[in-house]
Amino acid sequence: MVHAIPPRPEALLFDLDGTLTDPKPGITRSVQYALERLGLTPPPADDLEWVIGPPLAQSFAVLLGPGGDPAEGVRLYRERYAVTGLFENEIVPGIPALLDDLLADGRRLFVATSKPRVFAERILDHFGLADRFQHVHGSELDGTRADKRDLIAYAVAQERLTPAATVMIGDREHDVIGAGSVGIGTIGVRWGYGSDAELMAAGVAALVDRPAEIGRLAGLPEARAALA
Repeated sequence: MVHAIPPRPEALLFDLDGTLTDPKPGITRSVQYALERLGLTPPPADDLEWVIGPPLAQSFAVLLGPGGDPAEGVRLYRERYAVTGLFENEIVPGIPALLDDLLADGRRLFVATSKPRVFAERILDHFGLADRFQHVHGSELDGTRADKRDLIAYAVAQERLTPAATVMIGDREHDVIGAGSVGIGTIGVRWGYGSDAELMAAGVAALVDRPAEIGRLAGLPEARAALA
């Protein structure tokens, strides 16, 4: 089911990896590190793009196969990621300007990421984005709320959001499915790691090629004028 985007959403939930930032180097190198520590030959970085977005334990379950220990994979991944990997990352061009325009127009902005909240907060603070968001909603280190459906339902309840006046912005099917489970429409971004086919099959309401188009869909007058 496709949930519509409100003409002027009051609140916007942003995914982090692949949406606000490009985290590929840090995530793929940390996965490779974990696999090497487990005595395995890791795939090239380009063959690991699929791990960006889904809960990490699920990805390691696939990578390690039957008899593997996903929890140990996650532990080893975090040995590197918590020190180095989370900063091997860069802000998507145009995102800071979009966030500033939305704030100036009175919108409420939140992050909703399957990444552990403690890492998400460090990344946003490091790259100077933290003060744009009222709250960062992420999973806990023990895996609580790693499922995007649980996470977004929690964010909606905690922030007392009205689903019909809220929009999710993300790059993977998990964002669309999680938002749709509580009646929120999703804008899919094409600069991330999910394909058009993946996002459309999940029920995305719209696809965009650059951050300014999010502003247009969210009803920012400046964005409408810039893209006219």
